[in-house]
Amino acid sequence: MRNSMHTESPYLRATRRKSLKRKKSERQVSRSIERIRDEMVEIREGQKRIRKGQMEVREKFQEINKEAAKLQEETNLITKQSAANQIKIDLMFQILRARAENDAAKDATLTQTLRELMTKQNMGKTMACEEKHDQD
Repeated sequence: MRNSMHTESPYLRATRRKSLKRKKSERQVSRSIERIRDEMVEIREGQKRIRKGQMEVREKFQEINKEAAKLQEETNLITKQSAANQIKIDLMFQILRARAENDAAKDATLTQTLRELMTKQNMGKTMACEEKHDQD
């Protein structure tokens, strides 16, 4: 009798084995799901860092573009000023030559041209300053 009480039927052993296998399988699936969730969190955080980095790069690129445009504007202004200075120097040189040759008419004409040019440039500077002041 003792033997028969402690001896399990093959059906019960098979059921118990299946139940243990199922629990083991469920634990493995649960661990896999948990691992995948952890990986997804890491991936999300990585994507956030990438987006933040892209935003920073975009902002720096925009700043560089603004600075390049500003430098181009300054370069154009310097070029215009240089050309205007060269014209004034040429006029002054011609005035000196006319005076050296005692050509009063040419001297007067060139001097008047130089004055008009200077007045025109000063008016342009005044208008530019006013526009800049209005923008600020």
